[in-house]
Amino acid sequence: MTKIEPRIAHIERNTIETKISCDINLDGSGNANINTGIGFLDHMLEQIAKHGLFDINIIANGDLHIDMHHTTEDVGIVLGQAFKKALDNKIGIVRFSDVLMPMDETLTRIALDISGRPFLKWNVKFRPSKVGNMDTELFQEWFHAFAHNAGITLHIENLYGLNAHHVIESCFKGLAKVLKTAVSLDLRAPDRLPSTKGIL
Repeated sequence: MTKIEPRIAHIERNTIETKISCDINLDGSGNANINTGIGFLDHMLEQIAKHGLFDINIIANGDLHIDMHHTTEDVGIVLGQAFKKALDNKIGIVRFSDVLMPMDETLTRIALDISGRPFLKWNVKFRPSKVGNMDTELFQEWFHAFAHNAGITLHIENLYGLNAHHVIESCFKGLAKVLKTAVSLDLRAPDRLPSTKGIL
């Protein structure tokens, strides 16, 4: 059996708009230390750590005096890059996963393929344009940035739901669950790359 190296990564992104540092351990215990300057986004990222059993540290300083767009998108970019780097050669991973994620009156379907082919299908609509002081349209930007930088195919469809907070949280909790399964090691094929192409 191939020796399993620690699946960890450190990514930094420094631009005129944002400065972000991210550390991740894919085989952690769900610890989160997250400060983006956007409270609701921090809360959603904590869902990924807690329900995915990832250890995630993110510190972001962005141009929030303009709006939350640059920080939200760039955090998605950096966390996606960290996932991709931590996965390394992807030997032995399960690769695929899907889940139906309920939250009170809300139900969201999420499907994931760690394919190396970045794609986001986003079928989520919101009645209110804001949750607190955060524009709901920014969450599509976050998921797009994450999927494309992680190199994954990600489908998210909200089947029904009234409360925008619940809809968004079901998307993040669902992402955590499918990531947890997809990055886990397949005990029946720990030395195999799960692809007929020989590359992911």
